[in-house]
Amino acid sequence: MIGKVLAATVRHRHTVLMLGLLVAGGNAVAVGFAPSLGQLLFFPLLFLAVALLVLAILSWQTRPAYFVVQPQIPAFGTPVPAWKVFLPLCSLAPFSAEVGALMRSARQGTPWTPESILLPVSWLLLVALLVVEAWRGYGPQLRPHGVQQRTVLGSLIVPWEALPVAQTPLPVGPPSTLWLAYAQPQLVRRRGIPWSRHALRTDNVDAWFLAAAIRHYVCHPDRRAAVGSHEEYQRLLAELPGRER
Repeated sequence: MIGKVLAATVRHRHTVLMLGLLVAGGNAVAVGFAPSLGQLLFFPLLFLAVALLVLAILSWQTRPAYFVVQPQIPAFGTPVPAWKVFLPLCSLAPFSAEVGALMRSARQGTPWTPESILLPVSWLLLVALLVVEAWRGYGPQLRPHGVQQRTVLGSLIVPWEALPVAQTPLPVGPPSTLWLAYAQPQLVRRRGIPWSRHALRTDNVDAWFLAAAIRHYVCHPDRRAAVGSHEEYQRLLAELPGRER
């Protein structure tokens, strides 16, 4: 049952996020202009936020071993995890309450101070980053030219030629990180503020599966041009070592 809920949330994440933003906007207006209604909505929204936080924690532990085929890019993308959708929804409840409190103080003629707007502005930045991350579904991608990882703040592009053929990237360190060693680090390109120059986020994909796929294309340059096609994905799954077929 929970698995179906998580899958449906990811599949319809744009609709879910829009509904969350509408509910947050309604709560902010209620707190600012109808305090009695805002108090009535407090406990239901608090319960919903806690439930979403629990779902986010549960879904964070799931790291699927598959790619999403994206022939329009072309790329093999990592799936969007459900926790990326639940996390911004959790943060919308306190954010909307803070915005509503500011609206109420303005309506009552209370002047704003830097201290009074610091928390709402901080919440705004956090919510904006989380919503964009969930909406766009950023994560590592395998592309014909190499491995690419995008975040809200930047990107990391690792050409296949930058990775050593004789050395396999293995998931070490934190379970949500795959560290890469480079044979030609000068080929690696960074833009903005990427996650890390040597690390790929694996909080939405099985690290060993991602490492095996990277090794496969490092060792088989003739197959890279087909990355992003359904036919090549089926061939990849059939040839990855230790994968059930």
